[in-house]
Amino acid sequence: MLISELVEKLKQGQSGLVDFKIKNDLIILSAASLEKAQNNQITYLDKNSPLNLRKLIQTTKASVLLLPSNENNILEAIQKLSCNWIILKDPKIAFAETLELLYPSEIEKEGIHKTAVIGENVKIAPGVSIGANVYIGDNTEIGAETIIHPGVVVYRKVNIGARNIIHANSVIHSGSRLGDECVINANAVIGGEGFGFVPTSNGWKKMPQVGQVVLKNKVEIGSGTTIDRPSVGETIIGEDTKIDNLVQIGHGVTTGKGCAMAAQVGIAGGVDIGNSVILAGQVGISNKVKVGDGVVASSKSGIISNVDAGKVVSGFPAIPNKVWLRCSANFKKLPEIAKAIRELDRKNSR
Repeated sequence: MLISELVEKLKQGQSGLVDFKIKNDLIILSAASLEKAQNNQITYLDKNSPLNLRKLIQTTKASVLLLPSNENNILEAIQKLSCNWIILKDPKIAFAETLELLYPSEIEKEGIHKTAVIGENVKIAPGVSIGANVYIGDNTEIGAETIIHPGVVVYRKVNIGARNIIHANSVIHSGSRLGDECVINANAVIGGEGFGFVPTSNGWKKMPQVGQVVLKNKVEIGSGTTIDRPSVGETIIGEDTKIDNLVQIGHGVTTGKGCAMAAQVGIAGGVDIGNSVILAGQVGISNKVKVGDGVVASSKSGIISNVDAGKVVSGFPAIPNKVWLRCSANFKKLPEIAKAIRELDRKNSR
């Protein structure tokens, strides 16, 4: 793809093209990081990049740079560059759009592989691809242009919308419902049994888990992630929510739209999460907690009580981030503080 062709494509995208300079209309062969980019490659500098990366724009060997607008020091520096550059409101989005152009998704062959097992009364819309050794249970519906990769197991009475991608060896349990344009990565389990056991004098009594999991449109689920169904009712993942690898979402959890959860997040049953909530890696949330819209929880936070909308929390138990930062700054001083307190106690006891 020529640089001039890319510029025309970016004009139609969401990254907000502001200005560009094509000194040599080269072919872009691939993309790379700013540190490693070479000739015929494209790279970018994010508007939030640290200083050490910003310095690299002076020495990069990349043929094309995607750069942020409204930064005078960068605008001055690029006048001296020998490479081509494109100024955008959001270079990171432009880089994503560029990757989609340079590395188009592989188109799976339409149709059903001869080794797939398809149950009774299964409705399969046009354009569906079903790979080798897939199992589809009775009374399931699969929407148009959905791709089901090898080894996937879909139980009975599952409803899968259009243009979904379900990767190898994932399992979707009975009654689950997927919207349109969802992505389920390898080895994820959607709709497995919630952890429901009642203690009795004779041991644990299993609570039947007869509810369903519902994924709204454009939900993405990472590899190895599990989303449990409840005893009754639904576990609901809101539209455009993105969930990383190895996340555990308990029975009866509800999330709003546009949430993001990093790896190893654990959410206990009955939690109610608002819109646009961000949970960083290894965040844990206790049973039946409510998390308001726009909350951000930093890595390893333990949320054990309700969090109001718009709050940023850290630590265990989770407290306001600014308070946590002040506390953590004093942790290394605790031995000295404890020693000073003991000395005060000795003086006061005389």
